[in-house]
Amino acid sequence: MTVIDQEYQEDSTKTTPGHPRILALANQKGGVGKTTTAINLGTALAAIGERVLIVDLDPQGNASTGLGIDRRDRACSTYDVLTGDAPLRDAVVVTAVPRLHIAASTMDLSGLELEIGSARDRAFRLRDAIGELNNNVSPGSDYTYVLIDCPPSLNLLTVNAMAASDAILVPLQCEFFALEGLSQLLQTVEQVRSTLNPNLTIHGIVMTMFDARNNLSNQVVADVREFMGSKVYDTMIPRNVRISEAPSYGKPVLVYDLKCAGSEAYLRLATEVIQRERDIRAAPVNAA
Repeated sequence: MTVIDQEYQEDSTKTTPGHPRILALANQKGGVGKTTTAINLGTALAAIGERVLIVDLDPQGNASTGLGIDRRDRACSTYDVLTGDAPLRDAVVVTAVPRLHIAASTMDLSGLELEIGSARDRAFRLRDAIGELNNNVSPGSDYTYVLIDCPPSLNLLTVNAMAASDAILVPLQCEFFALEGLSQLLQTVEQVRSTLNPNLTIHGIVMTMFDARNNLSNQVVADVREFMGSKVYDTMIPRNVRISEAPSYGKPVLVYDLKCAGSEAYLRLATEVIQRERDIRAAPVNAA
């Protein structure tokens, strides 16, 4: 991948104190539930008192739309942040969910690689922007979590997300080609780890669009669990019409219909994510 270069290796261990915990939701395949998971995991984390920022890195801007952010309210976007024209705080928009904010995206992001592709720091633009996110802010306005909604491709935007993140959360659709796509993603994560971000880990894999009545869904889940073991979350996100309806109302499904099967699944997923976060913080610093 041309955007991952050994030339960055000398700069790949720079850290900034006071960072939020940064999770990227990534899968090069489209339609697997990245955006839905980012929105609803962010909502669940905010509901328990975390201060959450979703960074929309998809030029389609579905995370922004799904949280009710009108395109007319995106005068400053993640495109401006990555080109260096604005700090990340300037792109942040308040959502209807308390303690959940979003840095919205626009279609301008689709041309970013052409604009900054020759810059030496091109893979670290987002990392550096997040590094300044909590600087000189009033108490209670700092973010404890940043969730990055990646585009459905392994391009410079996704590499920026991986270079900036502590861990990757992978939504994986219960379909025939799931393992093939997962192998490609894991190779990219390993490339990023070896050249850009040595601390990057796989936080977990969440199976989405699961249908218990479908033999293929059950077989895919079994195959992924055999391949990835404990990295696969116990929670599976079912096919659910309420999950599909919620974005058209500009709401997370947790707000649109708290009692539906999709909402209940995302609440269980959030519980698992939080428990893994506690385990990570409790583990010895030099643990593998």
